Amino acid sequence: MMLRENQAMQNLPPYLFARIEQKIAEAKEKGVDIINLGIGDPDLPTPKYIIDKMAEAIYDSANHQYPSSVGLLEYRKAVAEWYKKRHGVDLDPKTEIVSLIGSKEGIAHISFAYLDKDDINLVPDPGYPVYNIGTILAGGKSYFMPLKEENGFLPVLEDIPSDIARKAKLMFINYPNNPTGAVASLDFFEKVVEFAKSFDILVCHDAAYSEIAFDGIKPPSFLEAKGAKDVGIEFNSLSKPFNMTGWRIGWAAGNREAIEVLGRFKSNIDSGVFQAVQYAAVEALKEPEDHLNQLRKVYQERRDAVLEGLNKIGLKANPPKGSFYFWVPVPDGFTSASFAEMILEKAGVIVTPGNGYGEYGEGYFRIALTVSKERICEAFERIEKAVGKVEF
Repeated sequence: MMLRENQAMQNLPPYLFARIEQKIAEAKEKGVDIINLGIGDPDLPTPKYIIDKMAEAIYDSANHQYPSSVGLLEYRKAVAEWYKKRHGVDLDPKTEIVSLIGSKEGIAHISFAYLDKDDINLVPDPGYPVYNIGTILAGGKSYFMPLKEENGFLPVLEDIPSDIARKAKLMFINYPNNPTGAVASLDFFEKVVEFAKSFDILVCHDAAYSEIAFDGIKPPSFLEAKGAKDVGIEFNSLSKPFNMTGWRIGWAAGNREAIEVLGRFKSNIDSGVFQAVQYAAVEALKEPEDHLNQLRKVYQERRDAVLEGLNKIGLKANPPKGSFYFWVPVPDGFTSASFAEMILEKAGVIVTPGNGYGEYGEGYFRIALTVSKERICEAFERIEKAVGKVEF
């Protein structure tokens, strides 16, 4: 019996992090002590006050039934209050916010809600693989917007051909950026709004790292830009700021027509987020500053340790302004993949090859600040011992 997957699945590349997990498993089978600087999964625990709320909520039998597909109104109100406090943005919790089973789910599904066969999405390169994956699975095509260091890792909107822009349905942007660590200004977001208005494009801003930034930087929300709600929605998640990656809870907010469409799509394919998790998320969003300030302090210490380690082995990289990633040029004589493989084989350290994020990721590798400072220092000691000082 031969079961044939459809053309979209045949076109789908293997998911980047699935390949990394396989390499980790293979190394562990050989008895190697792996230091994983590859996957952006926070190692710190979910704060106790959130866990306590979850523990209380799971005993309420009302939470054992099907939840609302768009999310508890109390949760959506908490998101709206957070936007008002953090960004000065007014949102109607009933019509401009929808709950998500983690922001990844919404990012993947928005293409299904808007694309017909061969429609175009504008996708950053390098970028989070799911922007392109969702496009492919929905039957669309990606036009890749290069993110280059000389442009601050921002897409140059003027370089997008007019005939492509006229055919585009969605534009994905992501700041603070994964994988480059760049932060966008409000001026840039306002240019995106004008561009989207000119070509009737729905902007999808992935703000999953909005609360992870350094040196006093406070990244703006896309929704702060004048007219942003006319053309766009913003995805965010509790995963990174509250160490809740496994809880699967996020949201989309902004343009009410797009929020209704995404909510309608979701109501037909999933049954929403477990209500106890939503009540825990409400608690998380109430008083985040003490927790977030401490979290940023931890990541800043780790960032500084990576910078010191890179300098020690002869690699140069600009420290990230936001997110918890370093985007580092590979040394001469290596590709992204060959450098990552060499580090794994000789030092037992996982880094993510940049080509997994697209064509313009070639020549870079990504380091995640999701292990302790001590393990980061150990990783660079191993690299230095294994390969010495790298020469460009």
